[in-house]
Amino acid sequence: MTISKDAFFIGNQWVSPASDRRFTLVNASTGEEFGSVPEAVEADVDAAVAAARKAFETSGWADAAPADRAEVMQRFVAAIAARGDEIARSVSAQNGMPIGLSSLLEGQFAAGVVQYYAQLAEGLGAPDVRPSQMGKETLVERSALGVVAAIVPWNFPVTLALNKIAPAMAAGCTVVIKPSPGTILDSYLLAEAALEAGVPAGVLNWVAADRDVGAYLVGHPGIDKVAFTGSTGAGRSIARTCGELLRPVTLELGGKSAAILLDDVDIGAFLQGVPMASMLNNGQACYNATRVLAPRRRYDEVVGALAEFANGLVVGDALDPGTQVGPMASAAHRDKVESYIAIGKQEARLVAGGGRPQSTNQGWFVEPTIFAGVDNAARIAQEEIFGPVLAVIPYDGEEEAIRIANDSAFGLGGSVWSADGEHATQVARKVASGTVGVNGYMPSLGAPFGGIKASGIGREFGPESISAYQNTKSIYVMA
Repeated sequence: MTISKDAFFIGNQWVSPASDRRFTLVNASTGEEFGSVPEAVEADVDAAVAAARKAFETSGWADAAPADRAEVMQRFVAAIAARGDEIARSVSAQNGMPIGLSSLLEGQFAAGVVQYYAQLAEGLGAPDVRPSQMGKETLVERSALGVVAAIVPWNFPVTLALNKIAPAMAAGCTVVIKPSPGTILDSYLLAEAALEAGVPAGVLNWVAADRDVGAYLVGHPGIDKVAFTGSTGAGRSIARTCGELLRPVTLELGGKSAAILLDDVDIGAFLQGVPMASMLNNGQACYNATRVLAPRRRYDEVVGALAEFANGLVVGDALDPGTQVGPMASAAHRDKVESYIAIGKQEARLVAGGGRPQSTNQGWFVEPTIFAGVDNAARIAQEEIFGPVLAVIPYDGEEEAIRIANDSAFGLGGSVWSADGEHATQVARKVASGTVGVNGYMPSLGAPFGGIKASGIGREFGPESISAYQNTKSIYVMA
């Protein structure tokens, strides 16, 4: 079936594009083209920003009672949930995410993100009166920041879009969303859900564009805040623009996280956690712990177990329910991952994978790959590969393990594994990272998520993220 879309979602209307430029849709599991969608140019961005600005200033959305916005968001939740299966299939076809994972994270969890912020929205607006040292009292008031540019990557396109959309809506902002060219179909489904839910015109607008037009959106004079998830390189560029404009920005960037296996680790329990903690989404997750730090006394045991584990994973079509590892999202990304595997073969010892699966000559597949004898200074230990490639690094003593884990330009995720959960938690506190798991890893909606160092600025999830979409004003009452 060939899919063809001919419009952008702007101001609750399907608007014809300003040019004839188009993106081609490609099935990551087969390499086959299966449709096309319009590609935005600057004029399309102008139209989307204008619609968002009009909605912010005249629709009453920003000034509505938080409970009223929450009611709209709850309808949005229901409309997204009703499209959960279709959303999951569209994501898996485009970026290769195994359908079992996309059904869980892109179909179900994504709706849960909106529901969480809808519930938080119901409690916004309560008076915040604080004592004043120089007068009667201080009234602290919060208001919607304005028009938000949300720039979303291809690896978790729905959840990562809603991580920005939902708190922005709760705060009363309006949003222009730029999805990645690699995953666009899901944005049409979300737009249909917004229309069905009765989200006011202009509150949510979608325009798919390339990096150059995305940069135009970041610097657009009609934008008040930028929220971005993507590579550290792109994040630095966005930060420079926003810094010059003194424009608020949230950046959720790359990672090279470490899984620290303590001396008493249960290897079986660790292997059960690897798919979510270290190889999630075919290795295409920013917080994956792709450096595995193993005590030297048990190093060979860990390497052998990981090699056997990797060789036993089912690699196949992303839409097959039995698939555990799907393809890379594109041919270009597969080439990047393979270039790092070639580097790894010069830096370390290959013990599993390292090539393309023999079972298929279609799609953008890479075998789950394990390297042993890795020095933490190696490129495969320091640079983000974003594929199913793990580097196993030996250590002597916990203090060295912590030092190695922290010897990274990044600080997004990580995990600590031990039979003693309390001790593992103590070690986790010493890891320089925005998030750390103990005997597993999975971000929690109710707690802030984000990184330090080259992994970003700001936080998503939790009540804290709403404040990123609000202005704060103190009114000093003197008498």
